[in-house]
Amino acid sequence: MWCLQRGFNEDRVLGFTLVKQGRCLERAIYRLLSSSCTLIMTGALSIRIAIMGSSGSGKTTFINEASGSDFAIGRSLESCTSEVQATNPFKLNGREVTLIDTPGFDDTSRSDTDILAMIGAYLSQTYEHGAKLAGIIYMHRISDFRMGGTNKRNFKMFRELCGESTLRNVLIVTNMWSEVASDLGEMREKELENNFFKGILDKGARMLRHEGTQESTHRILRYLIHNQPATLLIQKELVNEHKNIVQTSAGSELTRVLNEQRERHEEVVAQLRKDMEAAIRDKDHETREELKEEIQTKHEQILKLRFENERLEAEFRAAKERLEARINAIEEKYHEQGQIVDALKEQLETERKDREKLAIEQEQKEQRLRQLEEENANVQELERLNSLRELNRLVAVRVELQEELRKEEQRITNESEASGSGLIEDVVSWVKSWWS
Repeated sequence: MWCLQRGFNEDRVLGFTLVKQGRCLERAIYRLLSSSCTLIMTGALSIRIAIMGSSGSGKTTFINEASGSDFAIGRSLESCTSEVQATNPFKLNGREVTLIDTPGFDDTSRSDTDILAMIGAYLSQTYEHGAKLAGIIYMHRISDFRMGGTNKRNFKMFRELCGESTLRNVLIVTNMWSEVASDLGEMREKELENNFFKGILDKGARMLRHEGTQESTHRILRYLIHNQPATLLIQKELVNEHKNIVQTSAGSELTRVLNEQRERHEEVVAQLRKDMEAAIRDKDHETREELKEEIQTKHEQILKLRFENERLEAEFRAAKERLEARINAIEEKYHEQGQIVDALKEQLETERKDREKLAIEQEQKEQRLRQLEEENANVQELERLNSLRELNRLVAVRVELQEELRKEEQRITNESEASGSGLIEDVVSWVKSWWS
C-alpha cells in the first residue's frame, strides 16, 4: 500500500491553482486505492470467516445482515447461492472482516460433485495465496422438525472439509427462532447439543443462537475475530499433501455417497427387470414400455454416477482455473491502477515541490518585507531621536539667550540707576555754590 504525504503548509502558499490541483490528485489516488475489487487479505487485522450449511438455512441472510451486502436470497424452493462469493471487507472491533458465502450440498441447481469441486477450488486457491480462515460458521434451522438425510449429508461433508484440528474455530449457529415456540425451540436445541452436534461440541466447537438482527450477527462474529487462523483439512490435503480431490476426506465421503446412490439405482433396476418380465408374460405392452423407459433412465443415472469421480477432478481443475483467472485479472487491474497511481504520485510530488518552492519564495519575500519594515522603523526612530535632540538643543539655546538677555537688562538697569544718582549730586553742589 502506498503512503501519501499530506498536510502541506498550504495557507502560506501563493499558487492557489497548484494547491487545488494537488488536492484533486490526492482524491484521485484515494479513489483508486479504494476501488471495488477485493483482493485476498492476509494482514494481521484481516479476518476471513466461511459460512456453511444446508440450502435455505439462512447463510446469505446472515451474511447480508452482518456485512451490509446485497447478495441474492432464495425465497422459493430453488437454491439461490450457486457459487462461492465473498463480501467486501467491513469493520468490526478494529478488524477487517470478510465473510464467504458457500452453496449447500443439497443445492437444487448443482450436484454435490459441482459443489465440492467449487468449494475445494476456492479454499485451496485462496490458501495457496496465503489466506486462512479464522472461523467457520455452520448454520442450522431450529425450525426443522428432524435431522433428515439432507441435513446429515451436509453436516458430514462439513466435518470432512474442516477436519478435527479446526473445531475450536467452528460455531454452530441456530436461526429462524421466530418460526417456532420458544419451549419447542429450546427442546430441539438441547437435542442437538446432546446428540447430533455433541461430537464437535465436545472437541471445542460452540453453539450459539442467531436472533435475526445485525447486532446478533456481530455478537456471533466477535467469538471468532480474535481466533488464530487455521488450515482446514481439505486445504492441507490438496495443497500441503498434493492429494487428488477424489482422495481427500471430503472426496472419499462423496464417493461413498455416490456409490450408495448407484447401488440403490441398481437394486431398483433389478426389481424393474423382474416387473418387466412379469409384464411380458402377461402381455401387458403398455406397462412393459413404461418399465423399459424407467430402466433406461436408471441406466443413464447409474452410468453418470460411475463417472462422477472423473467429473469431480475435471470440475475441480476447471474451477481452480476460473478462480486463478479471476485473481490474475484482479492483480492485472491493480497493476494497471498501480501504474496510474505512480504517475499521479509523481505529478503530485512535482506539485508539492512547486508549492514548497512558492512557499519558500513567499517566505523570502515576507522576510525581506519584515527587514524593510524594521529598517524603516529604525530610520523613523533615528529621525525621532535626532529631532528630539535638536529640539533639546534649541531649548537650551533659548534658555541661554534668555539668561543673557536678563543679565544685559540687569546691567543696563544698574548703569541707569548709577548715572541718575551722580546728576543730583552735581545739581546740589551747584546750588550750594551759587548761594554761597
